[in-house]
Amino acid sequence: MRLVLYQPDIPQNTAAMLRLAACLGVPVDVIEPCGFVWDERRMRRVGMDYLDLAELRRHASWAAYAGEPRGRLILLTTAGSLPVHAFQFRADDSLMMGRESAGVPAEIHEAVDARLVLPLRPGARSLNVALAAAMALGEALRQTDLFPKPNPEEAER
Repeated sequence: MRLVLYQPDIPQNTAAMLRLAACLGVPVDVIEPCGFVWDERRMRRVGMDYLDLAELRRHASWAAYAGEPRGRLILLTTAGSLPVHAFQFRADDSLMMGRESAGVPAEIHEAVDARLVLPLRPGARSLNVALAAAMALGEALRQTDLFPKPNPEEAER
């Protein structure tokens, strides 16, 4: 299981998703360019010490990312028709989140293996991208039994 961020716009959301993935033991792919300057100081400020736990790969472009072998690419999108909870995830899936400002272009919609949606009440447009990632990744990890296993010694403290 991997989390893929397509040209993220907002450093705070990116850091929140990196923290999420780090805590859950899920590697992250970031497809650039980002909509902000990515530097150590800025990312540390918003990602705190969790970034040290993150397994991160940065890709210069969609073409660079798309050229690498992987399992299925699953896009979370407001334009999806299949609810996240009705999809059967696999351990080698990569869950892609689009840009906060524009999602992903049509060519990526065509390239993905599935387009999923988080069902929302009528009139609600979308969730924050980091919240949506947490919900979808949580469902994917639940289905595939890939949640990190608790350490019994830490649970007793």
